[in-house]
Amino acid sequence: MNKNNFIITFFTALALMLFLFPWDATCKTLNYRLKWLFNTSSVGDLYALDQGFFEGAGLHVIVKAGGPERDAIREIELGHAAFGVASADQVIRAREKGAPVIVIAQLFQINPLQWIYRAVKPVVNAPLDLKGRVLGVTYGGNDETIMGALLARADLKKRDVTLYSVRYDYTPFYRDLVDLWPCYINAQGIILADKLAREGEAVKFFNPADHGITFVANSVVTSQDTLNTHPETVRAFARALMAGWTEALLQENREKALEVLRKYNRDTPEDLRKKQLDATRILVVPPPPKRVGAIDVEDWKQTEQIMLDQGVIKSPVKVEEALFPGGNPL
Repeated sequence: MNKNNFIITFFTALALMLFLFPWDATCKTLNYRLKWLFNTSSVGDLYALDQGFFEGAGLHVIVKAGGPERDAIREIELGHAAFGVASADQVIRAREKGAPVIVIAQLFQINPLQWIYRAVKPVVNAPLDLKGRVLGVTYGGNDETIMGALLARADLKKRDVTLYSVRYDYTPFYRDLVDLWPCYINAQGIILADKLAREGEAVKFFNPADHGITFVANSVVTSQDTLNTHPETVRAFARALMAGWTEALLQENREKALEVLRKYNRDTPEDLRKKQLDATRILVVPPPPKRVGAIDVEDWKQTEQIMLDQGVIKSPVKVEEALFPGGNPL
């Protein structure tokens, strides 16, 4: 082979490599966009990074914090991220718009979104007990959709309750202006309960899942193109990530997981961090034989149906087609 032919062959091969491996020239650098800031709800993600699970799988992963201005699915579509974390309603909305997003793992087996209320208030044993109450909802959020499903389950209309628009300020709940306030039970729920406990007030939680309203929470997503083009990379990433989550939530690794959280989230007091970690374990680790990250197809179908019934989406999206074939790439 002469020099000119060698140069042509080399750059042709390089161009092909860059096409086949869009993240970098060796398909080893992967951006992973979280849904929210670094906190206990992302302990498994941070643990997998910090403890070398990705590195051990031959992957260079950059875990990026999320936030209200970050949309993992959008970043995947634009090629800014290979993987991300999105809630089920985000996945279903995206699929309705034609985005080929694929779910490769379901982080929360139990949705952490519940409603907190003071224990001195009349107990909420069933959706019908919501009648006449002041209920906090985030307009446009999945808690509004879930509350709509709860009211429909009890054959209640919106006029039968008072809906209070929730922002990031908890003051209306602290001032007892709202009876039931939406929160993530492993995060804000612990903060709210702790503050009220210091003031001598006990709290209870109202869990929609206890009343037949199952709505899937955060899951790990990628694109159909990434899955088609790099299936082994997707599997390697998923295995490393779920191994990190599994190890982080083992009781014997509690101190190590807390150490990782201290490194990435220094603002949360240690006593609250411990409670948040223990609460997260309950939500993420399923009973055997299911494994961490298992995808519950029926729960996804019910989530889609709730969104249809509440008018959040206009037509079915066949969400089962967005789930990794076989339910899990592990």
